[in-house]
Amino acid sequence: MDRWTLQMGYPVVTISKNDSLDNTVAITQEHFVYDIDAKLRDPDLFNKSFQWQIPLTLSVGNSSHISSETIIWVSNKTETHRVGRIDEETWLLGNINQTGYFRVNYDLHNWRLLIQQLMINPTIISVGNRAGLIDDVFNLARAGYLPQNVPLQIISYLSEENEFLPWHAASRALYQLDKLLDRTEDYSLFSDYVLKQVAPKYHKLGWPSTSADGSFLQAAYQTEELQREVIMLACSFGNKHCHRQAVSLISEWISSNKNRIPPNVRDIVYCTGVSLMDEDVWEFIWMKFHSSTAISEKKVLLEALTCSDNSFLLNRLLNLSLSSDLVPDQDVIDVIIHVGRNPHGRHLAWRYFREKWDMLNSRYHFYGINPHWPLYQKPFSSSSTLLVFS
Repeated sequence: MDRWTLQMGYPVVTISKNDSLDNTVAITQEHFVYDIDAKLRDPDLFNKSFQWQIPLTLSVGNSSHISSETIIWVSNKTETHRVGRIDEETWLLGNINQTGYFRVNYDLHNWRLLIQQLMINPTIISVGNRAGLIDDVFNLARAGYLPQNVPLQIISYLSEENEFLPWHAASRALYQLDKLLDRTEDYSLFSDYVLKQVAPKYHKLGWPSTSADGSFLQAAYQTEELQREVIMLACSFGNKHCHRQAVSLISEWISSNKNRIPPNVRDIVYCTGVSLMDEDVWEFIWMKFHSSTAISEKKVLLEALTCSDNSFLLNRLLNLSLSSDLVPDQDVIDVIIHVGRNPHGRHLAWRYFREKWDMLNSRYHFYGINPHWPLYQKPFSSSSTLLVFS
């Protein structure tokens, strides 16, 4: 265990079929690093011969069958192992059900076969493995091990995905990409593509149901979580029907003063409504924030206020949060973080953080951080920028 406990980081294992078609695969391991340039900047650190004793579980599959897993102990940088019978249409799957603490990469041909399998019949691959594939492929592309088209191709099967975990893995990765692309010329291409994958499942699942007396009909936990995940993606990426539904629910709440918004999607509805509707809605949510006595509801309402597209309102919220007793001390940093996550508030939050540094530091003691360092001049997507604004 020394290699796992005394070395930093964790490995990426790459599995490649040999061209000789002798039923062998080449397996390599290396230190997984998101910032590949770091290896160039600090070669002494990253040229260390990091190696792990890796228990790699491996299965072989095709369009109708997947083999039982075998375990291969990988100890060297590169090894060759004989596996079951493989041919051009056979795919390999490593780290079965994500039991090992490492990422798995494949040659591009194997990735294409896995994508093809997901499109034809995803259930051949277990739920845990489908989620693991999505998580691995996006993170590998983010770190430069794969071209970005591979993860975007893999999510094209999602309309056939009925389980929560793969959708959750996809949404986490897509929000990461969203933050990187939201200020680029090609953002509309990306958001349209995501919506195309989400729309069939969104329209199939719909919104939480209510009974005749207005109470909410509770579904199975996994079904509720899947429905919530898909609604969140649809509203976040601009699905018109999702926007209309959120606006309708907020409008009904304002007119009747009765909150009939399903509890498990209230944060999505509040945020979407505040971002799309006028200043009166922001004021209504602000009023509800003060009148609510439930701490969990207050947090959801406060976060919704940071979703506004109005720079004046965002700036007002920042100032009120620190300079008055209206926002609890423990929530002030959350306000700055959530305003910083809003593309319309990113620069506002960063400027506010710098200007109010002395006050914030005296109250919260941010040891080791100095916002007056020159790093703020770099692009906000820089890996060295404060996490709040990345």
